[in-house]
Amino acid sequence: MNATLELLEQLIARPSVTPDDAGCQDLIAARLAASGFVIERMDAGPADVRVANLWAIRPGSAGDAAPVLVFAGHTDVVPPGSLAAWHSDPFVPSYRDGRLYGRGAADMKGSVAAMVVAAEEFVQAHPNHAGSVALLLTSDEEGPALHGTVVCCELLKARQQRLDYCIVGEPTSVEQLGDMIKNGRRGTLSGRLTVKGVQGHVAYPHLARNPVHEAAPVLAELAATEWDRGNAYFPATTFQISNIHAGTGATNVIPGEVVIDFNFRFSTESTPEGLKNRVHALLDRLGLEYALNWVLGGEPFLTPIGTLSDAVCASIEAECGRRPALSTTGGTSDGRFIAKICPQVLEFGPINASIHKVDEYVPADCLEPLKNVYLRTLKSLLL
Repeated sequence: MNATLELLEQLIARPSVTPDDAGCQDLIAARLAASGFVIERMDAGPADVRVANLWAIRPGSAGDAAPVLVFAGHTDVVPPGSLAAWHSDPFVPSYRDGRLYGRGAADMKGSVAAMVVAAEEFVQAHPNHAGSVALLLTSDEEGPALHGTVVCCELLKARQQRLDYCIVGEPTSVEQLGDMIKNGRRGTLSGRLTVKGVQGHVAYPHLARNPVHEAAPVLAELAATEWDRGNAYFPATTFQISNIHAGTGATNVIPGEVVIDFNFRFSTESTPEGLKNRVHALLDRLGLEYALNWVLGGEPFLTPIGTLSDAVCASIEAECGRRPALSTTGGTSDGRFIAKICPQVLEFGPINASIHKVDEYVPADCLEPLKNVYLRTLKSLLL
C-alpha cells in the first residue's frame, strides 16, 4: 500500500460530515508541520457550526518567494444517507474489486491525500525549491460555504498574500483519470418568485384570481428564452425550474399564491444584473403581482490556457498517457472564491461517477498516479 492510500484510509475513517472536520485537518497539519510547513488555523463561524480552515505554507530557499502554488480542497463530506443502503460502513474504508469505498473517497479526500503526500515528497526531495508550496483546506465546501474558503481568501487578501497558481482537487475525471480538468466554472444565480393571486372556490373563478394560470405563460417564456450563446470556453447560459408550490391541498380551492424556485447557470457572456433585469422586465410586461428574491451563489471564473494549464496537462499526459479536455461544465466549487485572489485556478481530481452517491468509491490504482500528477506539476513550476 502506498502513502496516499494509507492517508486516504485515515481520512475516510473520520466521519467529517459538513461542517464537522472530525480531526482531518489536525492529522494533515501535523504531517505538514513535520515537513517544514508553517501552519495557521483560520477557523470561523459561530460556535455551534464552527468551520475548520487550514492554511499551510512552505517557503522555498528565498523565503516567502514567488511563485506560490496552492493546493486547495475540503475535508467535509455530504451525509451518507441510509446506512442500510451501503454495502459497507461509509466511514470504514473498504476494498472491493479494486475500488476503495467510503464517503468522501472521491469527493474529495482522495485528492486531499494525494496533495498532502505530493507536497511532502516534493519538499523532502527539493528542500531548496523556488517559490512556495501551500495548502488551503476547509470543512465548509459541502455546506453553505459561508465560513470556509471565502473567509480564508478574505484574510489572505487583507494581508496581501500572493497566490500565483491554484489547483483545486475536485473530482473532474469522467471515465479515466486525467481525461478532463476544469479551467473555470459557470456562475449560479437562484431566484424565488412568488406570484400573488386571490384565493377562492374553483366553482367561482370570477371571484378569485389564479396565480398558477398567470404564472404559466411567464414560465413558458423563461424556459424558451435564449439567454446567451456561450463562448469558446463556456456553454450557453441555462434556466431551470426546480420547485413549484401552490394550493392548500384541497382540490376545490384556487390558490392565493404560487412560489417558484429557479436557477441560472450562466456563462461569462451574461451578468447577474443583466439576467435579473431581463426576468423583471418580462414579469412587469405581463402585469403580474409578484415578489422576487435573488441569491447569487457564485460568479463565473475562467483561467485561459497558460502556464498552469500547460503544466497540469503535460503532467497528466506524462503520467496517464492522455491529454485532458478543458471544461467549464458542472456545478460550482470553491474555485469561485480563490479566483478572486489568484490569477490561475484549475480543478483536477479522480473520477466523479460516484460522488454524493451510496457506495462512493475511488479506484485504488488511481491514487498514486493522481499524486504523481500533482508532484510533476510542482516540479514543473517550482524547480
